[in-house]
Amino acid sequence: MEIFIAIVLAYLIGSIPNAVWIGKVFYGKDVRKEGSNNAGTTNVIRVLGLKPGICVLVLDLLKGVVPLVLLPFFIEKNNEYFYLHQIFVACATVLGHVFPIFAGFRGGKGVATLVGVLIMLFPQVFFIVAGIFFGTLFSFRYVSLASMCAAILLPILQFAFFQCDKLPLLIFAIFIAIFVPLTHIKNIKRLIRGEEPKFKFKKTES
Repeated sequence: MEIFIAIVLAYLIGSIPNAVWIGKVFYGKDVRKEGSNNAGTTNVIRVLGLKPGICVLVLDLLKGVVPLVLLPFFIEKNNEYFYLHQIFVACATVLGHVFPIFAGFRGGKGVATLVGVLIMLFPQVFFIVAGIFFGTLFSFRYVSLASMCAAILLPILQFAFFQCDKLPLLIFAIFIAIFVPLTHIKNIKRLIRGEEPKFKFKKTES
């Protein structure tokens, strides 16, 4: 029962649509109807500007951190299934972000929330993955490409260097490597066609 409550709470936390609420309350805009029509950091920067984008990034990242910080209040850390429970909670949080109950199940791609999860579950490999993300972003200026490259390399790095004895975490890393590209199908098609917009640190002029 405790893990069920933790999973439901994680989903509800993940469902908080920061991009949507900030856009509507402070700017009178629904970011899902402008730019790339995505309720994520990149589109918020594109539509609203850098400051609200950073705010959304931090809040969405915290959505990945908070449920895992709260988990020990429901399940003891010395429980033999604790790592598995962490993964259940992490998945619920990310699914909440992608399919938020508080925003008509139309959310973002889950990358920022996944970053929060990575900080908690993969602290050693996180900085390498972050380096891959920013290196790809600054080289090509495509957030989607940077996100997919970082996600795909995560399980490889995890297996090669860190915590290989913790099979649930490795399986979860593989899940992330599959999940992130699946949420970027439209971006992949635009990249192939050469139509994917490059990232700019300012909102798009209308």
